[in-house]
Amino acid sequence: MSSLSTREARIKAALDSIRSSCDTLARRKADPVDFAHAYENASDRELVALVAACVAFGNVKAIHAKMADLAERLGPNPARFAECPSEVRARLRGWRHRVFRGQDVAALLVGARRVQRAHGSLGALFEAEFERTGSLREALASLCDAIRRAGRLRRGGARRGPSHLLPDPRGPSSSKRLLLFLRWMIRAADGVDLGLWHVDPAALVVPLDVHIRKLSFNLGFTQRKAPSWRAAEEITRALSRFDASDPTKYDFSLCHMGMLQRCPSRRDPARCRGCGIKRVCIHWE
Repeated sequence: MSSLSTREARIKAALDSIRSSCDTLARRKADPVDFAHAYENASDRELVALVAACVAFGNVKAIHAKMADLAERLGPNPARFAECPSEVRARLRGWRHRVFRGQDVAALLVGARRVQRAHGSLGALFEAEFERTGSLREALASLCDAIRRAGRLRRGGARRGPSHLLPDPRGPSSSKRLLLFLRWMIRAADGVDLGLWHVDPAALVVPLDVHIRKLSFNLGFTQRKAPSWRAAEEITRALSRFDASDPTKYDFSLCHMGMLQRCPSRRDPARCRGCGIKRVCIHWE
């Protein structure tokens, strides 16, 4: 890490304080990744984490309720269960979350399990593609392509569900849910992330949602108003100044603080009270 400016040093101190004071276990219980921790088998963890990340869309309570329903339907051995497409489709019939339906999740599970069987794990394919291309984005896109083909998930068509469930990371969007999945898989096991894949966490890009985008704007990490892939890269470069070997380590605590704080885009004494970055926020300095 190169020498930090005075302002950067103050921001790093604030971020480290937020991270160290975060009640990790309590926050994880409200996070989709918690469902993957319920399984011991790595293949089960991969599949459940993939589904949990892909359906993490909308209200937190609704996501948790829908994932709890899915977990009950999947049973104790999701990987073994996903080897029987007709049973998966039957058991997930009637499940629905926003634009996603049980048939979409069934196709995702079946496709991902077929990729696991073909390559040994989802991580093995990703690692091979990352080594081949040297690009996190292209490796992720290749993994999504393989799952989509194996599960016959449609990109377009009359319904948005299938293509929205597993989008193409080559597009301009931040691909937040897919990058969240990568963070869970790649960062070392720390009570939140699972550390199942052998990829350098320095290559990760921050999973960018509205909460992280607002916090990052208020810290001066990006001037972009939309959570795009370019904005995610800018924010990751800024975080790399504080820890080049693990820039996304701040994501979990910052995201949960942003959700609790409902970070505004202006000075707001009521909503900003108690905020961990208030002392380095551009609206308060």
